[in-house]
Amino acid sequence: MTGEPYIGGDSREQSVFDAVGGHATFEALTRAFYAGVADDPVMRPMYPEDDLEPARERLQLFLEQYFGGPTTYQDTRGHPRLRMRHFPFHIDADARDRWLTHMTTALDSLDLAPLFRETMLDYFDRAAHAMQNQT
Repeated sequence: MTGEPYIGGDSREQSVFDAVGGHATFEALTRAFYAGVADDPVMRPMYPEDDLEPARERLQLFLEQYFGGPTTYQDTRGHPRLRMRHFPFHIDADARDRWLTHMTTALDSLDLAPLFRETMLDYFDRAAHAMQNQT
């Protein structure tokens, strides 16, 4: 159904992944997100690799799968286990809010339809709060 307009409420309902433009949209989202992270003094140290590209690719694959796209993330990395994967990092309210700010800015750069912006933002807000592991 890629290329067809989103028509909610019937058997032709698309995934969010397809409705927002698929792979290209999630690539743009994660590139914009990591552009913000790269210059953030709190967030950048949480990414130990010199190059943010591997982290960007992992996030892209995860988000594509979460929003109804291909299962490449799980096929290559197994179950997401988000809390376990984020546990080694000090994620307090400041880090959580910075992550959410960068993701919101990235999301807003896409100019999505309000339904999809809100759907994705709701997930990002819940995920950011769930990853906080420090008071």
